[in-house]
This record gives sequence, C-alpha cells and structure tokens, in this order.
Amino acid sequence: MKTRAASLLLPAGLLLLWELAARGFAISALVLPPPSAVLQALWSGLASGFFWPHLRATALGLLLGMVAGSAFGFAAGVVLAEHAGLRRLLLPYVVVTQVVPKLALMPLFIVWFGFGLLPTVVVTALICFFPLMENTLTGLAQVAPERLELFRMLGASRAQTLWRLKLPTGLPAILAGLRIAVVLALVGVVVGEFIGTSQGLGALIIGAQGSMDTPLMFAVLVLVCLLGLCAYQAALLLERRLLRPYSSTS
Repeated sequence: MKTRAASLLLPAGLLLLWELAARGFAISALVLPPPSAVLQALWSGLASGFFWPHLRATALGLLLGMVAGSAFGFAAGVVLAEHAGLRRLLLPYVVVTQVVPKLALMPLFIVWFGFGLLPTVVVTALICFFPLMENTLTGLAQVAPERLELFRMLGASRAQTLWRLKLPTGLPAILAGLRIAVVLALVGVVVGEFIGTSQGLGALIIGAQGSMDTPLMFAVLVLVCLLGLCAYQAALLLERRLLRPYSSTS
C-alpha cells in the first residue's frame, strides 16, 4: 500500500511543482503550458468529441500493425528455429533489413500504398516483426537437451515436439517479445501518422504544432501515453492468461 501510495503521490507532486513553476515564473504557455491548461485542452477535446476519431484511428493502426507484425514475426521465428540451414541462410539478411530505419521508408510506402491507414500499418508491422522473431528464436532454443532426447526416445514427431515441448518452454520469452513490440508499435504508429495520414494522434500533434497550440500538443501526448499503457496492460493480461496453465501445473 505504501508503494502504491508513493506511485500516486509522486506524479501528483511533480504536476503541482510544474503548475507552480509555470505560473510563478510566468512561463509562456507556448513554451510550457501549466498542467491546468493541458487538462482543460484534454477535457475540451474529449467532451466535444474532437479527439475520438483520431484516437480510434491510432488504436486501429496499432491493433492491425501489432497483429500482422507479431503473427509474421512468430511464424518466421518458428520456421527459422526448426530449420537450421534456412536460419543460417536467411538470418543475416533479416538482420540487415532491420538496420534500415523503418520510418525512413514511410515516404516510399506512401508512394506505393497512398496516404491513409495502410502505410502506417505496414510500418508498424515491420517494427513489430523483429522482436517477435528474435524472441521466438531465443525461446525455442531454451529447451533442455535431455528433454529433447526424452521426446525422441518416446517417438514424438517434430510437430509434437514443437507443440508440446518447445512452444510451452519458449512461451515466456515469446510473450516478452510481444510486450516489447507493443511499446515499439505505438511509436511507429504515431510517427507514421506524422506524414502518412491526416487522421490519428500523430497527425493531430503535427496540426497542433502548426497552429502553435502547445496545450493541445501536450493533451495529445497524454492520450498517447494512456493508449500505450492500455496496450501494454492488455499484453500483460494476455501473458498471464497464456502462462496460467503452466504455472498452475508447476
């Protein structure tokens, strides 16, 4: 209880200091608006319904990009983990593709796919791909050799070994990759919306910058943080649910 109280009092104290400093030193709202002005802009945007279409667009791009990138990353990780020759052949090229900044490809994706949701989803999926692939590779390689030998002695097929041994053993590492991908995906969605679409929280940040509305910009950043916390919490809940059968039997 003391830790929870401290975790609530700390941001409250920081916000109070921010408010007092902004008003006491007469800092221009264009440079650093007080929290009260940010809260007013946030409440006004939510009450009027101005934020909701942008919030839905960002949440949809996050969901689609996460699902697509995670699915392809997981599948690629399983395939490369199960075929050593294919892994030695393709893994260096996969790593090279990850060196290229995904957001630098956004103008090219706009040329290919046009403005709108699709280029943002593609960028987000590419960002989510590598954490899932890498963590799946790592997780499937964590199986103890004696357990693999036991499955071979029992005559288990490759599919049975993968489904009943390797995946349950590697599940914590795979889900850890999912949590990493959630955080990176939100960054990809918002930054992708800077230039790829006219709707979404990223586009709203650019619009607020153009109109020199700093309180609105901070209000949108608050929404981005809340959306990210909700997505991360959803990943944690999924992780607990998927790991529950194994923790109950251990």
